Amino acid sequence: MTSAPSSPRDITFVLGGARSGKSAYAERLAIDSGLPVTYIATAHVGDAEFAERVRLHRERRPAHWTLVEASADLAGALCDANRAEHCVLIDCLTLWLATLLFSGSASDDEPAALPLAARAALDAFDRALTHTRGKLIVVSNEIGLGMVPLGSVTRLYVDELGRLNQRVVAVSTRATLMAAGLPLTLKG
Repeated sequence: MTSAPSSPRDITFVLGGARSGKSAYAERLAIDSGLPVTYIATAHVGDAEFAERVRLHRERRPAHWTLVEASADLAGALCDANRAEHCVLIDCLTLWLATLLFSGSASDDEPAALPLAARAALDAFDRALTHTRGKLIVVSNEIGLGMVPLGSVTRLYVDELGRLNQRVVAVSTRATLMAAGLPLTLKG
């Protein structure tokens, strides 16, 4: 018995700073794919200003795209949307990691190390990435270009996002850094 040939992985990683144009660029890539699109949003709205940001993102996206609002189980959302001849856009890892590290924490306690549940969610996401069958576009922030943060919680977040970005780019076929609205090819 022969197995069906596996299709090559098609993962595009788009990263950049705040207001670099990374989301709009990723959305253009999804549109240009000509495939049906599932948009996996990772943001959790906590205030009016952020709600306005989300509203602007929604207005910019085509109405016919399927929207999935992911919780901590981004791997599950990706697995559910993962199919051949389909495009999945995840926007963004930065907000997802913040949710993993900081939501549901008791009182003012801040994590001193990566919580076990966060580690499990990150590991599950790593596994889900390696099983993609369609086109996947992943958006994240590059926040490690400045000075080393003074606070331990901020250092933990910056370090973990840097590690997550490195793992995603390692399995990606293409990577683009956005700067001032300009795409700079890093890989592929």
